[in-house]
Amino acid sequence: MKKHFPLLCLLWLASVIVGCRTNTATPTAVPPTPVVSTTTFTNPLMNSGADPWVIKKDGVYYYCHTLGDKIGLWKTTAMSQLGKATSKVVWLPPTTGGNSHNLWAPELHFIDGKWYIYYTAGSSPDLGTQRTWVLENASADPLTGTWTDKGQIFLPTANYWAIDGTILQLNNANYFIWSGYVKPSDITQRIYIAKMSNPWTLADKRAQLSYPQYSWETIGDPQPDVNEGPEILKKNGKVFLVYSASGCWTDDYALGMLTMSDSSDPMDSTAWKKSSLPVFSKSSGAYGPGHNGFFQSPDGTEDWIIYHANPQAGQGCGGARSPRIQKFAWNADGTPNFGQPIATSIPIAKPSGE
Repeated sequence: MKKHFPLLCLLWLASVIVGCRTNTATPTAVPPTPVVSTTTFTNPLMNSGADPWVIKKDGVYYYCHTLGDKIGLWKTTAMSQLGKATSKVVWLPPTTGGNSHNLWAPELHFIDGKWYIYYTAGSSPDLGTQRTWVLENASADPLTGTWTDKGQIFLPTANYWAIDGTILQLNNANYFIWSGYVKPSDITQRIYIAKMSNPWTLADKRAQLSYPQYSWETIGDPQPDVNEGPEILKKNGKVFLVYSASGCWTDDYALGMLTMSDSSDPMDSTAWKKSSLPVFSKSSGAYGPGHNGFFQSPDGTEDWIIYHANPQAGQGCGGARSPRIQKFAWNADGTPNFGQPIATSIPIAKPSGE
């Protein structure tokens, strides 16, 4: 089972405003962090931060990661300076109920003119109660306005353990992708997809896209085998689903990949082709790299991956995991080439346009 622990954000600004469950912020937009004139940066971007996520809109990057007991957002025009970014707690869970504990892996998405945060939470410290949930905000700036709890996003016919929800937008339709169980008695973590009838409701069925089948996906016994943290990358007429495999409590947590033509039906599991080898795995100073996301440089000329990793071996699923970014390239066949994780403290050229 995936293990997360409430994280203490060491760089959380002293001016953070703590909201309530239906949080109403000041009507004025929160300004992004000014860009400092330097040419390089080093990983990690913060000392702690598991399950990083970033989305770019109108020249601004919005970032979040697992905090455990709340959801916060960061805002910047320069991802290399994320550690200095404007930040704010935007939502606190209720004291009781299905989404009151273990807030994991929030993702911010902009759908049909509104912001949505998809996240994982449970009803108790017992990790077996984890499910996926949705918040909605109509404000232009997600660090302002009111976040409304839209409830659990699930299929009544398969309301089992579920984590790490993300969105695929393709051919004028939205799809929800997550990690879950085939049935309560089989706790192998698999990747599922379902079409959405609106941003907080799933349609009538799900399809299994991936399960742990290769040796590099099944490291971490005696605990369950793991496919989790699905994320979407689209380019060159293809859709790539990049996911995390093996136990996050091991140094061998790594990224795998499924590939599909963007003209195919994503609900058709046979349309997805699974890579037999990991596409991103541990290196010195980056142990257990995983739960990634993607973004482009400010000028749109470069593709970047964001992920978490531990600086030392044996640190598992705790607060030592930190967010890192690096540029990646493309192979001749149109697939991404992520290379290897860059060690900490090595100067990296800033994203183009910063």
